[in-house]
Amino acid sequence: MNILLVHQNFPGQFKHLAPVLGASADNSVVAFSMLKSPPSIPGVATVSYRPGRGTHRGTHPWVQDFESKVIRGGVAMKAARKMRDEYGFAPDVIFAHHGWGESLFLKEIWPRAKMLVYTEWYYSLHGGDIGFDPEFQENDEEALARLRLKNAHNLLSMEMADAALSPTQWQADSHPAWFRDRISVIHDGIDTRAVAPRADNPPLRLVIPADPDCAIAGGEVVLSPGEEIVTFINRNLEPYRGYHIFMRALPDLLRRRPQAKVVIVGGNETSYGARPETGTWKQRFLDEVRPDIDLSRVYFPGKIPYSAFLALMQMTTVHVYLTYPFVLSWSLLEAMACGAAVVASDTAPVREAVTEGQTGRLVGFFEKERLIDTVCELLEDREQRQHLGAAARRHIVEHYDLRTRCLPRQLALINEVASL
Repeated sequence: MNILLVHQNFPGQFKHLAPVLGASADNSVVAFSMLKSPPSIPGVATVSYRPGRGTHRGTHPWVQDFESKVIRGGVAMKAARKMRDEYGFAPDVIFAHHGWGESLFLKEIWPRAKMLVYTEWYYSLHGGDIGFDPEFQENDEEALARLRLKNAHNLLSMEMADAALSPTQWQADSHPAWFRDRISVIHDGIDTRAVAPRADNPPLRLVIPADPDCAIAGGEVVLSPGEEIVTFINRNLEPYRGYHIFMRALPDLLRRRPQAKVVIVGGNETSYGARPETGTWKQRFLDEVRPDIDLSRVYFPGKIPYSAFLALMQMTTVHVYLTYPFVLSWSLLEAMACGAAVVASDTAPVREAVTEGQTGRLVGFFEKERLIDTVCELLEDREQRQHLGAAARRHIVEHYDLRTRCLPRQLALINEVASL
């Protein structure tokens, strides 16, 4: 089968699927990516494309987002035409993460190809992330109008899609009712062989980069098994992932647990939502609580290697995960696979993975005092932590395991789409 994988930051959600497809002698696999040097995967030929321009300053601000997607789609279309005309490549199935627009015009090049789209997010005027946190979000009529237009590329992609995949049921259900019967709910998968508890955790050394904006000199910290460690991890530190809630909980948490060490992992950029007017979200909320916390017990290692992340999840005493009603982070499921005791926000789609009192603890996103109480309760109760961590791992193995559940279903879906 000829397969085209499309992801702006390839491999992205295809990181497990692409090597399996490429390893089959029966497949010819090509990946489109906007990265200058996409990762090399055996059996997968990668094609890079780069837009030659950005959005025009004269474009109406409400449609600039759509223009950016059309620009990417046009560049990807040129790359597709070259693959067709110069190399004779014609995919049987195009599997595309369509969120950035690259797949908008690929059917113009390959009209007979079947289109499978990764439906990660459909913008909702109500019930999702928009308006959830009034401290940082506009919710006036113009903001809602801009939001409605952000679904233009989603609607065009759904119109041309033969089938779709969503990683959680809640993300699937956010899409229009007329499209939902085309969506299969299949998670990307967790490699529970590699992501697992470890009984003999060695000390973990983390480098703390200097951050002049936050008055952090840098250095390193060594975490040892048996220490009281609270972790908070996201790609970037921002309100969408509850960074402000966690930081505002720190003064009382550190006061009540004088031996606790807190590790906050994440970058200074903004992945989701608006950027701060000045500085970074990390700086803003650290400055807000700085006078009331002991920074000698709070560590900001930035973005860390995956191996260090796993070691940290295997060692953590309590892991905190907060999010708006939004896409679910792999880090939560990987923490659970490592047997971590998790305190998470009682928001969608977290509730699909965490059941209160069974596979973790759930607290309201804005319930700072309850968050503090629950973390302290778990830090005090070793038996409860062990029970929750073991149950969390069993849940991930049963429902999210890469090899026994997710990958076989993804491969079956591709074969099904090819036969339509």
